[in-house]
Amino acid sequence: MRTGNMRIAEVSTEAIKHNVETVKALTHGNLIAVVKANGYGHGALIAAEAALAGGATQIGVSDLEEAIKLREGGIAAPILCWLHGSGIDFREALKHRIEIGVSHLEQLESVAVAQRQLVDDGGEVGSAPATVQLKLDTGLSRNGAAPAEWEQLFALAAELERQGILRVRGMFTHLANAGRDEDFSQAAEFDRAVYLAQQHGLDPELLHVAASAATLTRPELHYNTVRVGVLCYGLSPFADKTSAQLGLRPAMRLKSEIVALRQVSAGTGVSYGFNWRAHSDTILGLVPVGYADGMPRALNNSGATVLIRGRRRQIVGRIGMDQCIIDLGGDTTDVQIGDEVVLFGDPARGEPPVEDWADRLGTINYEVVASLGERPVRIATTAW
Repeated sequence: MRTGNMRIAEVSTEAIKHNVETVKALTHGNLIAVVKANGYGHGALIAAEAALAGGATQIGVSDLEEAIKLREGGIAAPILCWLHGSGIDFREALKHRIEIGVSHLEQLESVAVAQRQLVDDGGEVGSAPATVQLKLDTGLSRNGAAPAEWEQLFALAAELERQGILRVRGMFTHLANAGRDEDFSQAAEFDRAVYLAQQHGLDPELLHVAASAATLTRPELHYNTVRVGVLCYGLSPFADKTSAQLGLRPAMRLKSEIVALRQVSAGTGVSYGFNWRAHSDTILGLVPVGYADGMPRALNNSGATVLIRGRRRQIVGRIGMDQCIIDLGGDTTDVQIGDEVVLFGDPARGEPPVEDWADRLGTINYEVVASLGERPVRIATTAW
């Protein structure tokens, strides 16, 4: 039944599966597929299911709310979340068997308190120790336990393990991606942390340092696990390498349709402010996608194009909250209301790459896909 969906983000589960398999073949270890920020805009549940089908051994998200949604959506695989608000009550996380990324001593103490409360309450949930992974700051100066805290953190974690309160399943850090020397300097700090943790009696199963960029460029930093985000979605983390060059397939096609056509004469102003006027007699197509949907207003008159009936057509005039306008050309007779409009997708099929928007906006492909609004309906497909 036609529901009137005018904005659709088709997400290829086959592409995500292929991308995860490709990365797994390079690393030969555990792979944590990161589906935070609604699967980088692709739909967290769609992405998680496809990544697990491709061989991911765990799912990673930023916060507890994201993790619980995945559990409620049927994801049974291990889920790690690592960014928490102050004063958080971890009981809900532990009830859902979610692994807690612990970034400082107080968080570890809070996990222990929550686990003890569940044990006191009785029932199946409190019968098994809480599972945590220790997140360390090795030089990014961001989330993670600072080196000055490591001794206390590891000592308390080891004591809580001995008490059966929790299990330290992993240790991890984030790289700054500031260059080879900086990456290996951070890795040396991480190695020091692992040694120190072992001295306290900890024996973490998972060690992960490399995210998408380092997974491809720093095989020495794979340890036994990699933590991959943007690669799962077939996007390149590098400005000088395309997805195709990395053997990846972009997993999203953002599309809409022509909902109105208008013939205008040369000089006609278009959209708010008339900052674009028709250079000659032309036909304009109205597309119901705007900045509320994730098409940045800054694309205004940037030269960005869409694909309609196999031809690239330019977005013109100021982008509105709900719509944009396409210059179809004065001799266009083949475009009709209802025709598909592809805003970005896989350049291997002739579609504009998401990097086209990113380059024109002076940003990265991560931001473009993660900024998609709620209105584009995410639809999983196996067709490509």
